[in-house]
Amino acid sequence: MKKVCSWPKGEPLMVKYHDKEWGKPVRRDRKIFEFLVLESAQAGLSWLTILRKREGYRHAFADFEPSSVARFSAQDISRLTKNRNIIRNRLKIEAAINNAKRFLEVQKEFGTFSKYMWSFVKGRPIDGKRQSLKDLPATSKESETFTKDLKRRGFKFLGPIVIYAHMQAVGMVNDHVLSCFRHKELKTVKSCFMSTRE
Repeated sequence: MKKVCSWPKGEPLMVKYHDKEWGKPVRRDRKIFEFLVLESAQAGLSWLTILRKREGYRHAFADFEPSSVARFSAQDISRLTKNRNIIRNRLKIEAAINNAKRFLEVQKEFGTFSKYMWSFVKGRPIDGKRQSLKDLPATSKESETFTKDLKRRGFKFLGPIVIYAHMQAVGMVNDHVLSCFRHKELKTVKSCFMSTRE
């Protein structure tokens, strides 16, 4: 039987997410934007709650196309606050729309958001070399620096804890425990600095 991280606790959605997505380097801007929206929404909630609403978010937020979300109006915000398939927190909804606008600004400056994002880890995943779940930190110096720059650019609802979770999710850091089969699989991934705008 393969060894895995303990945090999915046998929950099918969490197991699938752990085995297929968590820690896998993401280069595509639309997928990066998806994680930023979902992680911002997750603040104060469990990740399982967000995974259960992921498809609801996909439909509600234009398949996570930042240029479409950036055009959402006050009428769209009102509609979204009534949507039971997402977290109906008005501040989080407004933050997602604001962040889409800021995301586009970063794309314009750097060519892709991915290139900007990966620069905070010099283009390569950081190997956390975690022995057990208790070794996983809530933040890191890289997440603090990344967060400070995002805030300077006007992003909202993305503090250092949320951003460290983002870095784990998109593979900027490999925080699978050393005994987990995914740690070894992902360790072979090379530089992720180059990206596409898909």
